[in-house]
Amino acid sequence: MRWTTNRRVRLYRDTGGREGSRRLGKPCFLLDVVGRKSGKSRPVMLMLVRRGEDFLVTGSNAGNPKTPNWYLNLMAAGGGYVEVGARRWAVSAREVADGLEREACWHLLTNACPDFNSHQQLTTRRLPVAVLSPSVEFLLADFEGT
Repeated sequence: MRWTTNRRVRLYRDTGGREGSRRLGKPCFLLDVVGRKSGKSRPVMLMLVRRGEDFLVTGSNAGNPKTPNWYLNLMAAGGGYVEVGARRWAVSAREVADGLEREACWHLLTNACPDFNSHQQLTTRRLPVAVLSPSVEFLLADFEGT
């Protein structure tokens, strides 16, 4: 599985997103996030769901009982780097736990990718939802930490 992901990421990056930018017919983007344990940046390919300048993501893990590591790493780091086509920029991340905003985000996510509803039905955990927003602060914090 890791080999397939690495191959898709390499194809995406080598072609500036012209190839490998769709999964199941849906647009995708890359999110690089630093691992909680390894401290290394790791890419994950996610469904592209926009809300204005923000991106919406969910840690569905295809309905498995555990939240995916990339999501846990994202929340621990507070952000990461988004890559759409040949463009790359820093984002901050915040979880949307409850309320009208979460409902609206979930609606956008499931309209873009109806499989997320199926993933939710496969597990007893509530799938987490996060908003990724462009962030100069995250970029500066990353720069100061190096």
